[in-house]
Amino acid sequence: MNQEMNGDVAQQRLQQEYEHEKIDYVFKVVVIGDSAVGKTQILSRFAKNEFCFDSKSTIGVEFQTRTVTINGKVIKAQIWDTAGQERYRAVTSAYYRGALGATLVYDITKRASFDHVARWVEELRTHADSSIAIMLIGNKGDLVDQRAVPTADAVEFAEDQGLFFSETSALSGENVESAFFKLLEEIYKVISKKALECGNGKTNADNFSVAAIKGAKIDIISGPEMEISEMKKLSTCSC
Repeated sequence: MNQEMNGDVAQQRLQQEYEHEKIDYVFKVVVIGDSAVGKTQILSRFAKNEFCFDSKSTIGVEFQTRTVTINGKVIKAQIWDTAGQERYRAVTSAYYRGALGATLVYDITKRASFDHVARWVEELRTHADSSIAIMLIGNKGDLVDQRAVPTADAVEFAEDQGLFFSETSALSGENVESAFFKLLEEIYKVISKKALECGNGKTNADNFSVAAIKGAKIDIISGPEMEISEMKKLSTCSC
């Protein structure tokens, strides 16, 4: 009974938070890639502008958020950090559902992490919506003297697969902000297009409605509904 009451209180507080922040939409984004490429560090840099030197491998799935403004809309980026280890793959694949964007990270100093990128793209496209926006990120750009993956190789792969591309450094923060904002802007463009395709009669992308997209290939829902739903998942997750 106490746990149920606590859950109700948490949801009420979350609802109040959204009302206070006036969140228009929540965009779910997943961060994927091999273990130890810096996924958690990139997310921490974007969400909190922090870098942890004693970071440990992610177990299962965790998420962080950051609220941004795009085209006049207040958007909460709900970014899921997935474990890269093989033994967690069956667990994390379920969390691709509902993702509107993904950052696929490799380590520019580890060729194997780039060689596995194609497999990650295949897995992502198997479990996520075909319209998902994908940003390929070559991390650890501060270790350029140890580079094992030429930028040209990554650019060629990204162009062939229809991905966006950026090289970043979670340590210095270089290009982290711009990479995430580019991804979020592309997500906004996709859902704006979906709204128009649903025949809501709007020509201004800033004025599309949530109801217009319900039932479409990409299902955008309001901030409070999305986040409360995902919080329920976390409360029952045994990761």
